[in-house]
Amino acid sequence: MASVVEPVLLLGLCDGELDPKRYRSSFRTNKVGGLPDWLPLIAKPRPRCGLCGAPSALVAQVYCPLQAAAYHRNLHLFACSRGTCSGRPESWTALRSQSLEAEVAAARGPRRSSPVQGAPPAATDWCEQADDWGVEEAQEETESRQTQSEDGEMLFSSHMQTLSLEEETDAHVFRPMFISVVEESELYEDEEDLEHAKELLREYERKQGAVTATEEGSGGGGAENYEKTRAKHGDAVFSRFMKSISWCPQQVLRYCRGGRPLFISSAPSSMAQAVPRCSSCGGSRTFELQLMPALVSLLQRTERAAGAELEFGTVLVYTCTSSCWTPGSELAVEEFCFVQADPDQQLFQ
Repeated sequence: MASVVEPVLLLGLCDGELDPKRYRSSFRTNKVGGLPDWLPLIAKPRPRCGLCGAPSALVAQVYCPLQAAAYHRNLHLFACSRGTCSGRPESWTALRSQSLEAEVAAARGPRRSSPVQGAPPAATDWCEQADDWGVEEAQEETESRQTQSEDGEMLFSSHMQTLSLEEETDAHVFRPMFISVVEESELYEDEEDLEHAKELLREYERKQGAVTATEEGSGGGGAENYEKTRAKHGDAVFSRFMKSISWCPQQVLRYCRGGRPLFISSAPSSMAQAVPRCSSCGGSRTFELQLMPALVSLLQRTERAAGAELEFGTVLVYTCTSSCWTPGSELAVEEFCFVQADPDQQLFQ
């Protein structure tokens, strides 16, 4: 019997400010904040907060085509940063959009003649098993800018439409920053370090499970003992969360489509029931990525904006398992965000 291959866990790290005067981002760019870059055929949506109705700000843009798929694929995450809405799930919006390479090429129109260069990466080259899912390193960023220069008129028009949309909606804008990516396994010096770390985490979980079982079966004094244990050792779920990110606490994003999310506080008893089915095809959804606490302090408003800061512990994004899409569609598909507050923040509410 063939062994099941575990999905590769990728960590997103902020990698410097994206200065729009020096760099022109595209739908291939992974970034925090700024203005959204949409695939050419996608009608530019105007997400609003589900609580107050205010325009939502872009928090993260991820270029994440699937392995062996013919589609370019984006996830855009938006949120309302008003104090009364921040951290509540209704204030978040996740949009998935896709386009075939042929559709993107047709939308760009015929290219001008230019010196021969290496072929741009195909959508299938940027998959969840790749070393990076669309992160544009120096060479790739240069190729992207060269390609965009050839299509300058279209991109300039698109950029101006986005700016116009921003002025129209008066949505807040977070300072844009590049997201670079690293496999979690690369954080360890060798396989022995990785296996040792995993074994320590498993041992910790076994001990926590034994303590919980003892407390639950201790009769009338169980509740009191449990509270004492919590006071002494802290929340087990939060402790596991902190141990899991200790090798790279600056991570702002975890990407592992089909993998297991990392909860910062207790999850619902039946997470499968808590995640609604795809609003487009009615199929199931699977975990794809989550935003991490380190991102909160990096979400700074642009000079022209002011107000409350965005607060959250972690934001888990679940997407359609089959990544359903109708060729030629212009409408982004809304996916599901499961928001957990920072446990420390809840102490002051």
